[in-house]
Amino acid sequence: MSEEVYTHLSEPALCEMAVTLSGRLHAGDIIYLVGELGAGKTTWVRALLRALGYTGRVKSPTYTWVESYVLPSFTLHHFDWYRLGSPGDVVGLGLADYQTSDALWCVEWPEKAIGFLPKPTWTLTLTVDESGERTLLQKEG
Repeated sequence: MSEEVYTHLSEPALCEMAVTLSGRLHAGDIIYLVGELGAGKTTWVRALLRALGYTGRVKSPTYTWVESYVLPSFTLHHFDWYRLGSPGDVVGLGLADYQTSDALWCVEWPEKAIGFLPKPTWTLTLTVDESGERTLLQKEG
């Protein structure tokens, strides 16, 4: 398991981190995105989609639970569990339908569905300091 820490990230620098990681991702990968509201999780996913060649509109899945994007190499499913009342609530959302060999998952608020999600390939933890600069802890495995 490798771990990398990036500090003093502005929003453009955070987006560049998504571009950098995009070349290391494969179908079947599961990315957990951990951080408080406004930390940059959805911003990071938008930048990742752009880096992977997606040119359409990228919506936050906060109210739809999931947004899916068909890309040349795989389909990216962007989940947001912020509104889950309890981890078991995720059962009725049809996760098995999204767990295919040609899919990559980006999961915001994975801690809200603990015990019901596959293990992550990557965990990205975002924090924001008082000045608005972000720190990204990127763990593989």
